[in-house]
Amino acid sequence: MDLGLKDRVYVVTGASRGLGNASARALVADGAKVVVSARDEKAVAEAAAGLGPSAVGVAADNADPAAADRLIGAARTHFGRFDGILISVGGPAPGWGADNTDEQWQAAFDAVFLGAVRMARAAAAALPEGGVIGFVLSGSVHEPIPGLTISNGLRPGLAGFAKSLANDLGPSGVRVVGLLPGRIDTDRVRELDALSGDASAARAASESRIPLRRYGTPEEFGTTAAFLLSPAASYLTGVMVPVDGGALHGF
Repeated sequence: MDLGLKDRVYVVTGASRGLGNASARALVADGAKVVVSARDEKAVAEAAAGLGPSAVGVAADNADPAAADRLIGAARTHFGRFDGILISVGGPAPGWGADNTDEQWQAAFDAVFLGAVRMARAAAAALPEGGVIGFVLSGSVHEPIPGLTISNGLRPGLAGFAKSLANDLGPSGVRVVGLLPGRIDTDRVRELDALSGDASAARAASESRIPLRRYGTPEEFGTTAAFLLSPAASYLTGVMVPVDGGALHGF
């Protein structure tokens, strides 16, 4: 299936590893060009090099108010256009309601929530008709995840912002979509499993609750992201798409 991605240009944040990197790889594999960002300059340079000549790396922190304009500017400077953005960021600190500190909440709010809002606003002002804004969120949008209280607090609000933005931008032909990853086999999820003291047992317990009885692969997530960002998904906006092997219990 031709997704219509050839020569389209996307910004993908949080793309030095994990879900952002897998999404950038899927976009490039189908003919797109990407500007990838992450906070660590060496890591993002290595990620861009691994993607080949269709990628440029820019060290940027989503919490930095100037990051969005820098990334969109890089897309236009290096590739001559800007067609969409996938806003991904490392997950906030784990913890329970009584344990997370004010500092952890503030850092997560700045990077996960306000940083994403800024990125989306800047993209909305720059995108042409047919452009797209994607958010990598979490299954916690629908169901709180034990031990991830900050995510449980911030992700649903960001999904509400995304839905509102979809309504606002629809008349101009710009789409807004969200992806809700479940247990995808990334470094982040392995680290969360290890917090239990027995990573293998934690993984087995999680897999037993997933209808497909396994963790997803980053490649499976990336392929879904590439489709949602592509012209092939041109009539999808305001949707929150679970990529979780059926783990969410609601419709």
